[in-house]
Amino acid sequence: MKERLNQLEKNITLLKEIVAKEEGKRDILIEQLNKNNNLLSEIKEQIELLEEVTLLFQKTSEFAREQAKSQIETLVTKCLQYIFESNVEFEIELSELRNKANAEFYVTNITDEFTIKTKPELSRGGGVVDIVSLALRIAFLQIHKPPIEGPLILDEPAKHVSEDYIYNVGDFLKETSEMFSRQIIMVTHNQHLSAIANQAYKVQLVNSESICTLIEE
Repeated sequence: MKERLNQLEKNITLLKEIVAKEEGKRDILIEQLNKNNNLLSEIKEQIELLEEVTLLFQKTSEFAREQAKSQIETLVTKCLQYIFESNVEFEIELSELRNKANAEFYVTNITDEFTIKTKPELSRGGGVVDIVSLALRIAFLQIHKPPIEGPLILDEPAKHVSEDYIYNVGDFLKETSEMFSRQIIMVTHNQHLSAIANQAYKVQLVNSESICTLIEE
């Protein structure tokens, strides 16, 4: 009887040890669970913060894009109105195409009777395309961040603009140079455009050799 009692005590002691070990494991698991829950909460907070930052960047990008769009539209519109002396406006339509920003350009001619909205290449022939292209280059150059220094180099600007408006083109280029304090270097066959320059050179091909001479004022 005594032996059975001793054995029972041993079994109880062994069970207590097993229970203590299992309780230790349970406490470790509970501690790990608490750590994981805390880590999960931190991750959720970081995700929420990243989502807010992403939304802020998106809104900022949209605002900056609309600001740039407005600035470009204004400059090109003023350029068109200055040169063609008519109520014409330049518009940019922005859209998303396959997750990429897409821009379409339009020229709107406004009269008392009607309004015509067309692509630049379909409006008044090539002259409008030349002026839109010229104005866009100036606009992109001026609004670029960080600023782009150096001269504006033009190759045959206003090539398709009629003689009726070429004087306005010359005045516009001169005012642009003065307004933005930017030198303009231009290659042109138009005598009026070359005449408005502070310095003009004539390049001639003589016996396969380019001869450059200063045109005296």
